Amino acid sequence: MDWRILQMADVGFPTGGFTLSGGLEAAWRLGEVGNEEETDWFMRESLRQASRGALPLLTRAYEEPKSFGEINALCQAFLTNPAANRASRLQGSAFLYACERAFHPAGLEGLRESAGLEHALHFAPVFGRVTACLAIPLEEARRLFLFLGLRDLLSAAVRLGVLGPYQAQRLQAAYSGELERAAGALEREPVQTAPLLDLFQAAHDGLDAKLFQS
Repeated sequence: MDWRILQMADVGFPTGGFTLSGGLEAAWRLGEVGNEEETDWFMRESLRQASRGALPLLTRAYEEPKSFGEINALCQAFLTNPAANRASRLQGSAFLYACERAFHPAGLEGLRESAGLEHALHFAPVFGRVTACLAIPLEEARRLFLFLGLRDLLSAAVRLGVLGPYQAQRLQAAYSGELERAAGALEREPVQTAPLLDLFQAAHDGLDAKLFQS
């Protein structure tokens, strides 16, 4: 076990994920998610979308360091939803900043410049590049990415009052099989599999009051 994986998975590691709800806040405010069954559906759809939308970008950035700028630009083009795009850029920058200061990984020189000022740094490509520089195995990097996304969504559900803390832990424990299937997805190009969740995120900026940034 690489102890840095546990450190990055810890709630104290400042990646900005707890400021995001991935569209859950809007779904809750719109009355589409309000109990455990509906939250379970939302979480499973979010995992499938992460495995087919974000993991291909993460994997390519891990394996193709010289193509980071191109992969980051692809992520920018793929995330047409303003709230999702903003959340990805905020979390990508926060994750890179935290890892630079915690681990001082070699091999990240010029990463910001290669991303292009107009695109900033997107979370999935940055995650792939950083974990590669830390020599964390790709399979573990993909699992960690999915775990962080699920953990942050369940935390958002608890803070919104959709779930209690024990309900959230029970759901998380039930997702081990779903996480393994998501981690094993083989897509090489990002695809959109959850358009309804994308619409929820798009509605976030129109809420009159917000607890989260997406």
